[in-house]
Amino acid sequence: LRLLPQQRYLRAERAEVSALERKRNILCCLITRILKVEKQLHIDNLVFRVIDACQKGELGPGLQFLSFCCHSVDVLSCVLHLLNQGYLRRQEERPHVLEY
Repeated sequence: LRLLPQQRYLRAERAEVSALERKRNILCCLITRILKVEKQLHIDNLVFRVIDACQKGELGPGLQFLSFCCHSVDVLSCVLHLLNQGYLRRQEERPHVLEY
């Protein structure tokens, strides 16, 4: 599974690629920060909280960044990436609940 289609990387200018990577990194940081605090969270609630934080421009307590548009697909692809990397895991009995 790729986070972004390979064709887009091939056609994108360097600045666009850099912006996409920054967006992915911010989303991964938000997901990790939220789950560090909550310890476990239903995936739907996690997606809602990440999108809300993106719209408000909040990375966490006292930390701000420029707000940007993100969609549930962006958040879910980052969740899959973090699951694959071993940063997150699913509960065996409730796979829709994620843990840090």
